[in-house]
Amino acid sequence: MVTRKTPAARIAFVAAFLVLALALVPAAFAGKGGKPGGGGTGGSGTISLRLLNSTDGLAHFGQRVTFDVSTSSTAYPWVTLDCFQGGVLVSHASNGIFPTSLGQTFTLGPTLSWSGGAADCTAYLQNWDSYSKRGTITTITSMSFHVYA
Repeated sequence: MVTRKTPAARIAFVAAFLVLALALVPAAFAGKGGKPGGGGTGGSGTISLRLLNSTDGLAHFGQRVTFDVSTSSTAYPWVTLDCFQGGVLVSHASNGIFPTSLGQTFTLGPTLSWSGGAADCTAYLQNWDSYSKRGTITTITSMSFHVYA
């Protein structure tokens, strides 16, 4: 016996398929910007380290830093700071570097993974404007520095 689907059943099937497809699209885009640089590089800008409580002009474990940034890519630049010891990620933090940001300061340890010692850090100047809609973060530029024990 052959059964035929009614037009209403076809419409319901197509609608269910479209709802499922639209629900999966944001998840597909979300993976694109998970790590710094995940969204690629774009725009132009500069980033430089500003030491907040250094006594010798060098970054040391436990001290506070921020970044001086300039970019025409976004009015709301963010900085993501990753620090490594022996190639192992020991610190990861992101802060907005704009006047209404809740915090523009980074502390160089301690973390659960970084209880002391030297580390090598990279700061990424980023545009997060597309994060809420497409899950992408675009890295504009980056800079690296050493943290002394």
